[in-house]
Amino acid sequence: MHKEDHIHAAQALAEAAAASMLSRDNATAAMGIALADVGPGHARMTMTVRADMLNGHQTCHGGFIFALADSAFAFACNSYNMNTVGAGCTIDYLAPGREGDVLTAHAVEQALAGKSGVYDVKVSNQEGRAIALFRGKSIRVAGEVIQEQA
Repeated sequence: MHKEDHIHAAQALAEAAAASMLSRDNATAAMGIALADVGPGHARMTMTVRADMLNGHQTCHGGFIFALADSAFAFACNSYNMNTVGAGCTIDYLAPGREGDVLTAHAVEQALAGKSGVYDVKVSNQEGRAIALFRGKSIRVAGEVIQEQA
């Protein structure tokens, strides 16, 4: 297989794995999180901050920002079609999200060795302002993302 063919096959597999996951991901759908882009080891997801996502300070509740970053992390680390889950993560909040903001989480693989990976996710608003930085550690578990047809 030529290098270009391998790249296209890896991209197609990442897109198929993402479509399979997205079809079963009720939590991501309920929060209005959309997949903007996916490829081997990376994913970009977006979420518009709704009024029902605001906390007592009238800014986006950190849990929603975390969920957006966590979803991007999940799609990035499952892009090889091997079931992978979070083993731990941290987040630093840098600026508030406001109602109507379109937040984008861009997850990028930093390391992958054996069954373990490290992914960094930057959450930004529509103006490019950094809202949060998230680091997730992944662990591969049994099975594949794309489920066999019965």
